[in-house]
Amino acid sequence: MSAKRSNKKGRRQVADDAPPEPGRREALKKLGALGALALLDVGALTSCGRRLSSPQMERERKLLILGIDGLDARITERMMARGELPNLRRLRDTGGFGSVTSTIPPQSPAAWASLITGRDPGGHGIFDFVHRDAETYETVSSGTATAPPKYTIPVGQWQVPLSGSQVESLRHGTAFWDRLAERGIPCEVHRVPANFPPTDSGAKQMAGLGVPDARGTLGTCSYYSDVPLGPNQGLETHSVRVANGVVRARLNGPRNSLRNGWPTTSVELGVYLDGHSRVAKIAVQDQEIILRQREWSDWVPVRFVMVPQVKTITGICRFYLKEVTPNFKLYVTPVQFDPLDPALPIAAPAGFAGELASRHGRFHTLGLPEDTSALGGGALDDDEYLHQAGLCLEEARRIWESALAEFDRGLLFYYFGYTDRNQHVFWRASDPRHPAFEPRLGREYGGIVEDCYRLSDELAGEALQASDDDTTLIVVSDHGFAPFYRKFYLNAWLANNGYLSMRDVSEGAPIATGAVWSETLAYGIGLNGLYLNLAGRESRGIVSQEQRESLLRRLVKDLYAIRDPDTGDAVFSDVALTDEVYSDALPALTPDLILGYAPGYRSGVASALGRMTSEELRDNTNKWSGDHCIDRDAVPGIVLSNRALRRERVSLPDITATALAEFGLNRPDDVLGQSIL
Repeated sequence: MSAKRSNKKGRRQVADDAPPEPGRREALKKLGALGALALLDVGALTSCGRRLSSPQMERERKLLILGIDGLDARITERMMARGELPNLRRLRDTGGFGSVTSTIPPQSPAAWASLITGRDPGGHGIFDFVHRDAETYETVSSGTATAPPKYTIPVGQWQVPLSGSQVESLRHGTAFWDRLAERGIPCEVHRVPANFPPTDSGAKQMAGLGVPDARGTLGTCSYYSDVPLGPNQGLETHSVRVANGVVRARLNGPRNSLRNGWPTTSVELGVYLDGHSRVAKIAVQDQEIILRQREWSDWVPVRFVMVPQVKTITGICRFYLKEVTPNFKLYVTPVQFDPLDPALPIAAPAGFAGELASRHGRFHTLGLPEDTSALGGGALDDDEYLHQAGLCLEEARRIWESALAEFDRGLLFYYFGYTDRNQHVFWRASDPRHPAFEPRLGREYGGIVEDCYRLSDELAGEALQASDDDTTLIVVSDHGFAPFYRKFYLNAWLANNGYLSMRDVSEGAPIATGAVWSETLAYGIGLNGLYLNLAGRESRGIVSQEQRESLLRRLVKDLYAIRDPDTGDAVFSDVALTDEVYSDALPALTPDLILGYAPGYRSGVASALGRMTSEELRDNTNKWSGDHCIDRDAVPGIVLSNRALRRERVSLPDITATALAEFGLNRPDDVLGQSIL
């Protein structure tokens, strides 16, 4: 038996002999559907030996948190040692620098939820991008639940609602800024993941990762061409015909839950081509957009009719005229909610998104705005993707700079995700060992990963410039990064080793309908989760509570023993029993094991979605080439502050406790961390 990690009760986890791809967003389409549409503990005024003498002093104190997704402690230290990242070095030298131990698993929704609430995944209930429905064994959203109007009146082909649709956050626990806002402390929070929909607590908030597009997916773009691209995950491809220089097509919007059968809404597109000048005019509703070849439009509002003359939903999209001749190619971003008139609660208070758009112009509202699926599917090439991601970054920086200029008290928390997405898709360009590496990629894009750190240094410099003697500045990332060379398919391995019985073993077969549940002991859902087919929890469970512990120990032993036949390397470097590593647990939701992949390995998306594959291991030749959904010890994040740190190893709940302590609030019982300042 070998020991890996201490648990909440001082026991040690033991085991005998002992980290979606460019298509991830399509793979996670069930994270919300528009058509299918807190308890506050304010604590005391003393903390860490400091007492704030009055509410006025609370209001004058300033805490600036810059959240940057995916910055790795080792890459940061390496670049600082070379004399780069001057602003981060200044923070390190005058304040403090530490490494962040991420959550189990180190996934962005789980990690940021821990920073928000101060709980681990067992307490806040977000373990993955997707969870499983214990009744149906299907994948479901981990972050939100949507419900159509409770009462409707049928009128012909329509269902007239008597109440509104509802969207509910599945994250448990109270956001630390809600606790601050309850004390009257001004709070402004931008695009932090796992915060959709935001609570109307008095804090100004724009939701981030978790906000779907207008179609209810995490981002489905549209691609129109007269040459076939083929089916691709995360893309909706339209084969069109150019007739006398004109293309006729339709742009799809949300499904209409107010009409019988929930048909997909759409609007007509007319594209008029001038092949000689390589210019096109795009006509949509009452608007005309003139674009040159390889030119992007501004945001274009589009109205989708739900009930004529009664109900419409306004979305926004950008058009990119990829090619006029010799072939026609048009890319359209995912249709997103219009911040001037959002159909879902993407901000709190409700008018905050419109306030920002009125001041800065329309901006992306999709939680994952950088279109990695379009890159992976071939709708955008590397340069085009970088331009699209850059447009998203420009919008975010414009609002960031304005928020910094106006920040004079309370909390400002601003999140950037550009760094995470670009490391995901350009790791292949900086790592000659990667199966997708090519020398040309290295020459042209080999610096993209480190450019993410240089950008972060610029942002930190802007934060430093905006900070005065009354400002506490914290720069924090949720996890680091590692290469993703090989895909492991857990459900194929479970089936091959007698844990999962399948009547349908064809490629892509869903385990929900293809498994023989009366003979199945375990199955995989999510990038890191393994569930037992537990009696009394799963609808067709067969594993008794008495059998549970011995079965888990056998699984742990077998998983640690897996070796890559091509290299001899272990696929897993940590296998965590959730009832030993979590301080609390939600029995109906919690996986039984969290799988910590060794660097170089990660789950394949098919298995994460509960589908079968013919192989257990495959090379990752996709553009989604770096990842962090592995053993958390292999992907440490970073924390820096302009104040001295009490310790160099920090947990995400420590940031929660620090934020509360900065305003004199005692640490609530459900917050696991301790202040680091």
